[in-house]
Amino acid sequence: MAGLGGALAVGIMEWFSRTANYPLAVIPFATSIVLVIGAPEAEPAQPRALVGGHVVATAVGLAVLKLIGPDVWAAAVAVGLAILAMRLTGTFHPPAGINPLLVVSNSLPWSFLFVPVLAGALFLTAFAYLWHHMLRRQPWPRRWW
Repeated sequence: MAGLGGALAVGIMEWFSRTANYPLAVIPFATSIVLVIGAPEAEPAQPRALVGGHVVATAVGLAVLKLIGPDVWAAAVAVGLAILAMRLTGTFHPPAGINPLLVVSNSLPWSFLFVPVLAGALFLTAFAYLWHHMLRRQPWPRRWW
């Protein structure tokens, strides 16, 4: 059943990322889907980590891109700082660790933070809620924030 949920969520996210003209956006969300659908009880699968981790990690990537530029070392620094920032904010979500790499490596604009990152994370949260409550008949999340 989890495999079906994951496949459905990835398909919708792929459509969403193509529509938003960010085909790479599905990469961090594919791994988030595995976590949220396959291990819904895990701390990184809770909404605070899911949404917050993607937003925090992307914001760090955008800040590093602005300060340093699209350099290989900047991408590495951005990922390291994103991990630290997610830990400090209580939003640790491992799949979001690729966001700063995508941002710096592809010189993505600040709009990437809102669409597809924030919109995608909120969509995935809503999908996971419906999936777990309506189809699995199991509670999710353990807590919202």
